[in-house]
Amino acid sequence: MNRAELASFLRTRREALQPEDVGLPRGQRRRTGGLRREEVATLSGMSTDYYSRLEQQRGPHPSAQMLAALARGLRLSLAERDHLFQLAGHAVPHRSVRADHVNPGMMRILDRLQDTPAQVVNHLGETLAQTAPAIALLGDETRHTGLARSAHHRWFTDPRVRQRHPAQDHETQSGLLVAHLHAAYTRDGRGSRAATIVDDLLARSPEFTRRWQEHPVPGGYCPAKRFLHPEVGALELHCQTLVDPDQSQTLLVFTAVPGSESDDKLRLLSVIGAQVV
Repeated sequence: MNRAELASFLRTRREALQPEDVGLPRGQRRRTGGLRREEVATLSGMSTDYYSRLEQQRGPHPSAQMLAALARGLRLSLAERDHLFQLAGHAVPHRSVRADHVNPGMMRILDRLQDTPAQVVNHLGETLAQTAPAIALLGDETRHTGLARSAHHRWFTDPRVRQRHPAQDHETQSGLLVAHLHAAYTRDGRGSRAATIVDDLLARSPEFTRRWQEHPVPGGYCPAKRFLHPEVGALELHCQTLVDPDQSQTLLVFTAVPGSESDDKLRLLSVIGAQVV
């Protein structure tokens, strides 16, 4: 671990970011450019003291999870993230399993959607980042670990997940999820994380096995979705998608028809906040 170089790298990247780049207000009392240490700490999900000690060359040896969080918070590119890992004395993660790193361009867009339910998911159905309204609508989907990180896996193994959708929509949702996972498996091949998810589901879910054997192909759009929220009830939302150039990540944005009952409920959710889920 090169403490001096790590501290310098973190500082230069922090100072290069502007509040507007991450969806923060500039305020009247900001005397210098760049982000404050406490802002980077918040964006990275760690304490200000922990981050400050890293910049002061006296912090602990950060884990790979902490480095990944810093890379997201500082909006680092993949090359910059590789460099961060090397400075901290970690092996550079293999690119084929780097599906947890949010593209900086995606993060910049997400930062500007803080009043809208939106989230970034990878091609395995793992949620990488969410806005607060998305957490209020769907729950914190980034908290899951292991194979449960994949929404595709949770749908076929955790009955509670289906309670958020009307029973008459379950068949359609199952078909869509299997088709998307089939596309990921075809792309990544044997030995990949997609294959691990598929193998586990084939062993555990007869429904998944039946649909998998049909070789489904995903459609080119995200259809309207109906949700059953524990606080505000039924919502019908439209889903707009923005796909990253390498097809590995998708930004999902949920909207309602203006003036509709679902639109009113979305506004209510933004007031209630994430504490209800």
